[in-house]
Amino acid sequence: MLLRQMQYFVSVVNANSFTEAAERMYISQSAISQQMRALEDELGVELIHREKRRFSLTPAGEYFYRNSLRVLDEVERLKRETIQIGTYDDTRLRVGYLRCYGGKELHQVIAAFSEKYPEVSLEIVHGNHEDLYDLLRFGSVDMVLNDQRRAFSDAYVNFELVKSQCFIEISGKSALSRLEYVTLEELRNIPCILVASKEQQENESEYYHNTLGFGGSFLFAESLEEGRLMVAGNRGFMPVEGIRQDPNLGVTFQRLPLFQNGEPVVRNYCAFWKKERGGYYVEEFADMLRQEFAAKQKRLRRPGDSRF
Repeated sequence: MLLRQMQYFVSVVNANSFTEAAERMYISQSAISQQMRALEDELGVELIHREKRRFSLTPAGEYFYRNSLRVLDEVERLKRETIQIGTYDDTRLRVGYLRCYGGKELHQVIAAFSEKYPEVSLEIVHGNHEDLYDLLRFGSVDMVLNDQRRAFSDAYVNFELVKSQCFIEISGKSALSRLEYVTLEELRNIPCILVASKEQQENESEYYHNTLGFGGSFLFAESLEEGRLMVAGNRGFMPVEGIRQDPNLGVTFQRLPLFQNGEPVVRNYCAFWKKERGGYYVEEFADMLRQEFAAKQKRLRRPGDSRF
């Protein structure tokens, strides 16, 4: 079976006309009819039931049509990615991640990806949620690691990585650091330290106050490191992105799960990229991220513990 025959068949079905399909494929009507006959002869089944000047698909034809669409789409993607890889000597992958991300998963995936694909130049940038959304929207990055704050858009691939419990980091000098978890109510009188650029401070504080329900005052840090220095100085607590306690934090401050109304606060983290800008390296990087998050959660899961 020739790929071209599959393309002719799909064109005939889409146009609902042999004549129009022939015009679209730049061949004669007799030629496209012959190709359809040859395809049916090779398969040994009838795909198109012809009645005078009308036709309909047989059950086999319907099945073949639906799967031909998938195959042709895969062939086009393969062609596009092969050209992309073969055309550019300096292959780049530009990835954005959250400014307040405090986990090690991204670091580990970057190292593993760079070892597996040394020909790819990785460019890493960070920002707040809205920064990353704009970078992706205007094509400044190829994909972002971000939390979900909007409904998924059909213009993007919304690649879910992990549903993770929210955590805060708090000074070891605080009495709350001795708790197994902390609630929003217990944090209401303690300043909340947000890692945000000056341009995004208002957006971040509105989100944490109105959507997540943080009720106290807000302080701001330009970087995660600056925020942790403020936490170490017992100036407030800091929400962080990441999974569970980081053993490298030491005793200066603790990372605690955040609860509300007796339930853990959960966030959905995704890799996002525009559908038309996807490709092998983007999908491979996202898949490696998902695998790393899954492996990390599996290692940290405690038997009999249903809260984390």
